Amino acid sequence: MKKLISVVLILAMASGLVACSALTSKSKLIKVGIVNNPPAESGYRAANVADFEKVFTEENGYDVSTYYSLKNDEQLNAAGQFITDGVDYLLISAAATDGWESVLSSAKEAGVKVFLFDRMLNADESLYEAAVVSDMAQEGITAVEWLKSQKLDSYKVVHIQGAMGSDAQIGRTAALEAEFAAGTMTKVAQQTATWDEAEAKKIVEAVINSGEEFNVIYAENDGMAKGAVAALDEAGITHGVGKEVIIMGFDCNKWALRELLAGNWNYDGQCSPFQASVIHEMIQKLEAGEKLAEKKVISKERGFDATTITQADIDTYGLGE
Repeated sequence: MKKLISVVLILAMASGLVACSALTSKSKLIKVGIVNNPPAESGYRAANVADFEKVFTEENGYDVSTYYSLKNDEQLNAAGQFITDGVDYLLISAAATDGWESVLSSAKEAGVKVFLFDRMLNADESLYEAAVVSDMAQEGITAVEWLKSQKLDSYKVVHIQGAMGSDAQIGRTAALEAEFAAGTMTKVAQQTATWDEAEAKKIVEAVINSGEEFNVIYAENDGMAKGAVAALDEAGITHGVGKEVIIMGFDCNKWALRELLAGNWNYDGQCSPFQASVIHEMIQKLEAGEKLAEKKVISKERGFDATTITQADIDTYGLGE
């Protein structure tokens, strides 16, 4: 009987040690809350989400919670909850640029370190450790400069915008809006499709049905450009290199770059979704007591022209399959 009791005690102690070891191991993990847009938003976003899932893992020392939404108020609530839950770091790709000051101030008061990724937001830079982002305004400038280089007799533009108030929409809109204001290009239509392919198709269908002439479609992501092209195809309107309508998109999904290579589209602006490794390295430096060298890290990006793109470009820069 004594032997049986001894065995039971030993097993209980061993089980307790294992549980304690697991608890200790879990407590050593860096607790991270990630607020992002949902992967279904676009091919770009799917690549962005996959990048963070690959880097921010338990194997790399993280205990991660993620919240996805295209609505800024929902993102704000989730960020507030992560702060309440006691995360060590809060990583944010904001649905809209405004409204974040209060939440970021709460994070700072709670000792939660904040990183911005993908998109900037309107807040004092003292409220976040660093931003690893795309220069959305430069993306718009690069695209519009390319369009101007085509030297069309006139520019009659259907402008399909992304989610209004997002950094991507604001940046990609600004350069084109400047041309409209200067009178160098004509705004045939300007409407948001909130990154959605089907909505973009409806916008272009409405323009076609109105009978108003246009020769450029400037869509602020690849999915919306795809929807626009579907409307053109159904109406028998040609598009691409040397055709009736110039097609412009953003994000550089592989399937979109193949459309450039085939001459069906004309331009695609790159937007890099790969910020996770940079933020991981920054967090490791902070954990080691080091200071960060940069407050803002801008992803290197470029635009692609259908007349010069190669298969090697698609293999190197294209997102997805």
